[in-house]
Amino acid sequence: MAEEQAALAASHRRLVEGITGLTDDVARRDSRLPGWTVGHVLTHVARNADSLVRRMEGAARREVVDQYAGGAAGRAAEIEAGAGRPAAVLVADVRDTAAAAERACAELPDDAWDRLGRSTGGAPQTMRRVLTGRIREVEMHHVDLGLGYEPADWPEAFARAELDAGLWHMVEHADPRALLGWLSGRGPAPELPPWP
Repeated sequence: MAEEQAALAASHRRLVEGITGLTDDVARRDSRLPGWTVGHVLTHVARNADSLVRRMEGAARREVVDQYAGGAAGRAAEIEAGAGRPAAVLVADVRDTAAAAERACAELPDDAWDRLGRSTGGAPQTMRRVLTGRIREVEMHHVDLGLGYEPADWPEAFARAELDAGLWHMVEHADPRALLGWLSGRGPAPELPPWP
């Protein structure tokens, strides 16, 4: 998991560099996610890091731990409660929780990567999946901030891995004829449920 941990550290570094110097006005601005400000996205990214730490610490103790205390409602309440904080506090929260997430990964025993935690929806996830999911959260939400980081800035290895997962999502949820027509340039993009 050393390669994935290095990728996570690099994603965190790019995000923290991208938000350093954030102003209160920008933190209150709408993000690219409907109904969320930049402050909402940054708070979500920080609480997501906490959720990684919680599950990895649980896995180290051989306990299956929920991603968020209180499930989806608890997650939403934490995001709403933190979204309006001053920009400097938001940035420090993201920076500090990212560092804590990296420490949790580094401290996870080698035999614990296949142990389970639970997602927000209650699905079991290995710690391997928790780590790669965190990379996705950081990279996708970095773009969602609308602060200049774009899909073209994603590392190629990340994009390829996520594209593989995204294609499986499409195959499972789209009409195969519509999907093939679109992929071959012979039809419009099929309608799909949200992913990830």
